[in-house]
Amino acid sequence: MVLVKILGVLDLIVAIIYLVQVFGIKVPYMAVLFIALLLFLKGLFVLKGEFVLSFIDLFAGIFLILSILFSLPIFILWIMSFLMIAKGVVSFM
Repeated sequence: MVLVKILGVLDLIVAIIYLVQVFGIKVPYMAVLFIALLLFLKGLFVLKGEFVLSFIDLFAGIFLILSILFSLPIFILWIMSFLMIAKGVVSFM
């Protein structure tokens, strides 16, 4: 149960990073890369269970890495931030 809450905190951190990028604030790319790799590993680790939620983690990690290299469209950042907020909040219930 504690692991689920820790992984939920990771989801909320990713959502905050996406929201910060929406408003144009620069996040250190090494921190974004570290969080993206953690999220990508989380998606691979949980791939045995809920496929849809694991794919959301994988895509969120990929989009975070892409956000370092390119400027992603705002609607993708909003969608990913809302998905990650929902995942983070549900993990605390």
